[in-house]
Amino acid sequence: MQFLWAFLIGGALCVPAQILIDVTKLTPARILVTYVVFGTVLGALGIYQPLVDFAGCGASVPLTGFGNILANGVKEAIDKEGLIGAFTGGLTASAAGISVSLTAALTSALVFKSKAK
Repeated sequence: MQFLWAFLIGGALCVPAQILIDVTKLTPARILVTYVVFGTVLGALGIYQPLVDFAGCGASVPLTGFGNILANGVKEAIDKEGLIGAFTGGLTASAAGISVSLTAALTSALVFKSKAK
């Protein structure tokens, strides 16, 4: 049942983005940034964490989950370090995800030859 909820919640988060790509002239980059900001705001307000607790990876893997991680990292760092935590907390909390993304991008760039469109 847990996998079903992860699939349904993850799909429900991704469907609006696909509709925006298909229907509007918004670029995918703008939609992705909007999702990160949306996740950050919901995470800062404490609204997103119950969704992550319920749906697991269905809510933490999409970009809204990345925004939630940033917000939670900033909140924790501010509690521990004060104002400087507002600048370091988000990167500290999301360092593993950022590292994996950069490593995957570098590996893909080395393995596959890119072509101009």
